[in-house]
Amino acid sequence: MAPAAPLSAVPATPSAVSVVGIGADGWAGLSGAARAVLLEAEVLIGGERQLGLLPPECAGRRVSWPSPLRPAVRGLLAEHGGSRTAVLASGDPMFYGIGRALTEELGAGALRVLPHPSSVSYACARLGWPVEDTETVTLVGRPAARLAAALHEGRRLLVLSADAATPAAVAALLREHGFGPSRMRVLEQLGGTAEDCSDGTADTWEHPPGDPLNVIAVECRSTPETLRLGAVPGLPDEAYEHDGQLTKRHVRAATLGVLAPAPGELLWDIGGGSGSIAAEWMRTHPSCRAVTVEGDPVRALRIARNADRLGVPGLRVVTGRAPDALSGLPVPDAVFIGGGLTAPGLLEACWDALPAGGRLVANTVTLESEARLAEWYRRHGGDLVRLAVAHAVPVGGFTGWRQAMPVTQWSVRKPAPEPPAAPPASVPSDVSQASVPSASVPSAAPPASVPSDASSASEPPDASSASEPSHAPGDDR
Repeated sequence: MAPAAPLSAVPATPSAVSVVGIGADGWAGLSGAARAVLLEAEVLIGGERQLGLLPPECAGRRVSWPSPLRPAVRGLLAEHGGSRTAVLASGDPMFYGIGRALTEELGAGALRVLPHPSSVSYACARLGWPVEDTETVTLVGRPAARLAAALHEGRRLLVLSADAATPAAVAALLREHGFGPSRMRVLEQLGGTAEDCSDGTADTWEHPPGDPLNVIAVECRSTPETLRLGAVPGLPDEAYEHDGQLTKRHVRAATLGVLAPAPGELLWDIGGGSGSIAAEWMRTHPSCRAVTVEGDPVRALRIARNADRLGVPGLRVVTGRAPDALSGLPVPDAVFIGGGLTAPGLLEACWDALPAGGRLVANTVTLESEARLAEWYRRHGGDLVRLAVAHAVPVGGFTGWRQAMPVTQWSVRKPAPEPPAAPPASVPSDVSQASVPSASVPSAAPPASVPSDASSASEPPDASSASEPSHAPGDDR
């Protein structure tokens, strides 16, 4: 290892807060600019491990982050406002690091960030893996279940560990999901003098807990009988635990197609059933979010289990009846209604909650709910379609088609509000009414007659609206 550079300070650009990335190689691995910042800082904030890597010449007051960290950021920065403050971070502060929280609190212009190579860069260098072809999943402060969404045959993953126990938890999850043959390598103290690597497979992983500062490299291999879960909507029905209330595979794929999830968007899934629509919405991108509302407590627990199994433990499950349970939820980008369409006020509440450009999609198999969708289609437009799926089944010694219940689907995008009408042009006061030549003006044509079944006044009330459960019998959820 090259000898450490002298401790003399190099002038640093003034900044309210400097964020310095530091690796397992400590002071010796820092650039001259990073050292200068730390030598001149009046306050040094970081984890105990990071602060312990600094030499005595860094004379600033040392402050350890409390736990939990995120809620304390604003107060701690305010306490030391006006001082030259340097915050220590592991590796690259802007890669799953403290840099994000600091930017959210102070703004990018108030920070000077000096990154160090990340653990991912070190790991890919040791493994010979191209960084751009390697998916990274962090389990720092997050449940291990989120790793399941990244499991695909032949995929290379880097898992950022929470602590020394994470490798054993990852091995157990791989076995549970049929990826026991996957190769695992645990790389510890990357870039430091104590760097080490443990190797094995998830099936046979028996290594004792090692250093808490580790990254897990996984080469995904599944067993022949493992259920294949693709990266697009339309997972096999067998991927879900359910009691029959499940949007079936082909209808689910069509439904997600018109919902059109995009990164960062939020879905309301009303009448969650088994949670399949919300789960597959979230699987389209790690930043997609969803809230599912389910009135049955047993089904609500089942939705949470399905979310964990499919790698989206962040799915929020609200146990309650819509529309009452929608109060206080964050504004959605899209809404899916899979049950309870005849509940009074449900469609109105969902429509009102959507911003301009938001999407609403509703599925049903009952005539009563279909009538509601037809009414809203006449009012707001969109697309009203019927989805029918048939499966080949044995018929004696032959093969025939078995038709599933057809699903009526209405999808619509909420338009922007119309601009207010311009005021009528004023008539000059010197224009005499008497001087305007008279002309015969044809009377307005009477409105076209409205069929009796389209009139809200003559439509009989929906007798089932008061008693229909959140999932009507036969709803294809």
